[in-house]
Amino acid sequence: MASAADLMHAASAETGLNDFGDNAFREGLDLLLGALEREARLNARGEAFVYPRIVGHLRQRLQVEHWYRKHPEIGDEPLDAPLFGLGLPRTGSTALSFLLAQDPGVRYLHSWEAAQPCPPPSTVTGHDPRIPDGAGAVVAGSRRHVPTDPDGPAECLDLMALDFKSQIFQAFAQIPTYSQWLVDGADFTSTYRYQRRVLTLLQWGRPVRPWRLKSPAHVLSLRHLDEVFPDARFVMTHRDPTDVLVSVADVYADIVAGFSDHVDRRYLGELNAHQWSTGMDRVVAFRDGGAESRFHDLDFRAMAHDPVTEVRALYAWLGVEVSEQFESGMRRWWDHNARTRESAPKAMPEAFGLEPDRIRPLFADYVEHARRWTGQRSAVAEG
Repeated sequence: MASAADLMHAASAETGLNDFGDNAFREGLDLLLGALEREARLNARGEAFVYPRIVGHLRQRLQVEHWYRKHPEIGDEPLDAPLFGLGLPRTGSTALSFLLAQDPGVRYLHSWEAAQPCPPPSTVTGHDPRIPDGAGAVVAGSRRHVPTDPDGPAECLDLMALDFKSQIFQAFAQIPTYSQWLVDGADFTSTYRYQRRVLTLLQWGRPVRPWRLKSPAHVLSLRHLDEVFPDARFVMTHRDPTDVLVSVADVYADIVAGFSDHVDRRYLGELNAHQWSTGMDRVVAFRDGGAESRFHDLDFRAMAHDPVTEVRALYAWLGVEVSEQFESGMRRWWDHNARTRESAPKAMPEAFGLEPDRIRPLFADYVEHARRWTGQRSAVAEG
């Protein structure tokens, strides 16, 4: 198996660069590589995908640092009051991010630039070759799991992966020690500092617009996010946790099965039950600790019924107008997504050890808070 030194050398050889910036990323990289070697049981396809992807993240770090050395003024860019979407996965947060991306007055993280932030978009003339044609291929597994668009919004996970503290890696492989460290041992402060560094680079040379960002994974690391983005605001999506966990564990199983011939569904169920119940406990504590006014809440069922009205309520909370162009864009996207959305087979909770009576106690405190946060109109407690 490749060592950290081997992969860093490969990234340097591909770029001709050798400055990876702050060394904080090494802890996550070393733990990830150890877990991949001892636990992942990757098949040939998995090894051919995962290790080059790690080299890709290292290559992006080298290029980010190269641009900062050439243009130190990038660090002077303002990045004020970003809006982060978070909550349990499979709660409509991806659809919400696509709706918000229809606003011409905001800046979102494009899928292609999340994967390859360099060169900064403002330095590219004409068509940017990083923007692929079509919807792109399914990375692994048998189906698409979220709306896709090569120019659409991406989660923060690729940027977090540049510091090697990201849930994206556990979606590719069963790596229990790394996953446990993400929950119980990782300090995400350096992760968000590097994310801020990349976001600043991406907006450099363009008119400053408010950022709209998103990842359910932020629920595990809100305290660290707050250290780096102290003026951040949050939109939180809600849904019945018993529906959520089965769905997300099934997504993990579908993807991992593309990279390993040994998929432990009960492990994936336990992983998600532990991570997301811990994340919800941390959100409750963060909000109860004085951050309540920084959150706006959206219920899954209300979003599915009338998304434009829900986004209007969000924008009223932000103190921003919804333009006619924005509203018409949202309606077009919603109609298109409804026509083209793929249906997925319904997974059985028993296959993952996620029977509702076992899961509900883990989320009882969150569900009680969510009733209040959504004004008693939430579907989170139903089922």
